[in-house]
Amino acid sequence: MERGHSKQYYVFSPFLRIFHWLMVLSIVTLFTTGLYIGDPFFIGSQGLEPTYAVTGRLSMEIMRFIHFAAAYIFTVSFILRAYGFWRNKGDRLFPHFWKKQYYEDLLDVFLHYTFIKSSHKPCLRNPLARASYVALYFMVFIEIITGFAMYTMIKPNSWGAKIYGPVNQLLGDEYTVHIIHHYVAWLIILFAIVHVYMAARADFMDREGEISSMFSGVKFLPHEPVDIGDITDGKDSSVRDRKHSITG
Repeated sequence: MERGHSKQYYVFSPFLRIFHWLMVLSIVTLFTTGLYIGDPFFIGSQGLEPTYAVTGRLSMEIMRFIHFAAAYIFTVSFILRAYGFWRNKGDRLFPHFWKKQYYEDLLDVFLHYTFIKSSHKPCLRNPLARASYVALYFMVFIEIITGFAMYTMIKPNSWGAKIYGPVNQLLGDEYTVHIIHHYVAWLIILFAIVHVYMAARADFMDREGEISSMFSGVKFLPHEPVDIGDITDGKDSSVRDRKHSITG
């Protein structure tokens, strides 16, 4: 089936794309190992108590090591995200909360996603997605802070404990920090499920290259997006505006 002529827009930098996939792998690893750490299901020759199991394949020691290694990779990957934010306009597509037009466009997208409208205005990143990513990064920030607040208390006199220790005091105690860390992790997984659905839906129904853009950085739109100014500022250097014909 012919898709028709679309303009090809370069939106996402390599730094954001690398960060995206590192985040995907890290979140999967952190969540699965985190479930084990919170409620172990140890099976091995050391017995049923994982705290004392140090040689089994599913020992608490190994799971904690994998969890903390993934946490460090996840945290360091934010450097790529920050660098991409600085270098590329397409990596800065956050909500324009101060503009009335943003809320009008948000309603337009919401009505489309709830099947009330058959389409919505063309966007490089629609207002609903913009808001959801702000929420995601806020949750990720909470996970990093609470995670290191618990991790660094293994050595209370370390420099890490001096930096993150006050988080435990601010929130009351380490158990409260653990509970917050646990439930925010579930919220991130819920976001991931909805995100995969929305991305697949946009790809199949709107055919704008939503999924492939996280590999190529390029999106395809038949009409000029309403938020084109966010990546061009009146210039064409960030946009590949040659016609692109695709058949599906």
